[in-house]
Amino acid sequence: MIVAGAFVVVEGPEGAGKSSLVRALGARLLADGMQVLPVREPGGTPVAEAARKVALRSRHEISPTAELFLILAARADLVARVIRPALEAGQIVLADRFDLSTRAYQVAGRGLPADDVDAALRLATGGLVPDLTLVLDIPVEIGRERQRRARKVQDRFEREDDAFHERVRDAYRAAAGPGVVHLDATPSKPTVLEAAWREVQALTALSTRGVS
Repeated sequence: MIVAGAFVVVEGPEGAGKSSLVRALGARLLADGMQVLPVREPGGTPVAEAARKVALRSRHEISPTAELFLILAARADLVARVIRPALEAGQIVLADRFDLSTRAYQVAGRGLPADDVDAALRLATGGLVPDLTLVLDIPVEIGRERQRRARKVQDRFEREDDAFHERVRDAYRAAAGPGVVHLDATPSKPTVLEAAWREVQALTALSTRGVS
């Protein structure tokens, strides 16, 4: 059996457990004999990692528009150099964030015009759309508390006030469309993993092809 390329994205606000879920799903898929490539956004190539450092760690003032183009420069390079080749090779790509993050953070959070951002997104990704987007939902205060307990060093986005993060969460909660599945991220990690795993299994069952 081989797996036809499938693109799975995990999205959600700060402290929702996206990175942990990507790692756990990747481990399960590997255990099932699948070819899996985990990626994070922004990042994953030398160009994308350089853009990530500026977008997330710079202490200099960055305008919302400049921030958008840093994120999209990283995404364009990752899609062209990593994601598309992996999908074409039949791998399952597991991404920690993708286009929905841009709509949540740069449109809802920063206030950039949605139509202009969507056009820029299409240019950066060549129209690539995830097969499955798992949107984790968690109240802002719970996500912040999780990060405090983990002693996470905050990046530029995490340092924003609660009003910003409430706008981001509202955008995630309103997300809809083919392949978009909302999951409650407040239960334990194993509980969230089981819910996510059912969705991934359903997708990979459709994507699996038998070969002689």
